Amino acid sequence: MTDRAGCAGERRTPSGAVLRAPIAALLTTLLAASAVLLGAGGAEAAGYRYWSFWEANGKDWAYATQGPALLRPDDGTVQGFRFSVSEDSADADQPRRAPDFGAICADTPAKDGSKRVALVIDPGTAADAPDGEKPPALRTACARIAPDASSAEALASVAKPLRYDSSAMICAISGYPKSGCGEQVSGDGGKKDGSGKPSAPADSSAPAADDGDGVDDGDGGGPSAGLLVGIGAVLLLGVAAVFQARRRR
Repeated sequence: MTDRAGCAGERRTPSGAVLRAPIAALLTTLLAASAVLLGAGGAEAAGYRYWSFWEANGKDWAYATQGPALLRPDDGTVQGFRFSVSEDSADADQPRRAPDFGAICADTPAKDGSKRVALVIDPGTAADAPDGEKPPALRTACARIAPDASSAEALASVAKPLRYDSSAMICAISGYPKSGCGEQVSGDGGKKDGSGKPSAPADSSAPAADDGDGVDDGDGGGPSAGLLVGIGAVLLLGVAAVFQARRRR
């Protein structure tokens, strides 16, 4: 009788604790895999090295909503250009001098048949400079241009040579930098790859993230849609396995 009771007890055990152990292990593995995938997605965040375009908003700077080739500023306008590395307009570095038309254009009096645009040209810091290049000093200039001239024409009148790419994105101001144009760089400042050059619409100075499929992927700061779908599929498979195990009890 003792042996039979012992056997009966052994038969009851697998239906409870023994079954729960592999299910718990499976869920733990799935959660760990999800964390690894999410971490990998976040680690791929990258930025772009480019000239951003700014407009005065009172005493502060506001990221321009139009590119310099399209914008036609009024007399007394202050505009800025800043070279730096950023993911998008949300985290772009502003020019390091406050917009002050009176100070910049103090020696350029008003004149009939023309307008004055104050410019702050900030090549940024050594940390943002391409390999082997040193950024020139920040400078200001007061451009006197025709009444219907664009911001690009104002810049050209005081900061040649300029270099543009085929999408009207500013690549260099006063010859800086010597090469490159909106190239993609990794989070530690190094180039991510040689084909990471983004495209930029003619009405914006910010590069657009481009992974080669022709689709704008936004700021690149989080996991991609494909990665999230993959994580969801893994979790669904785990849930299905749990239900299947319960049905076999």
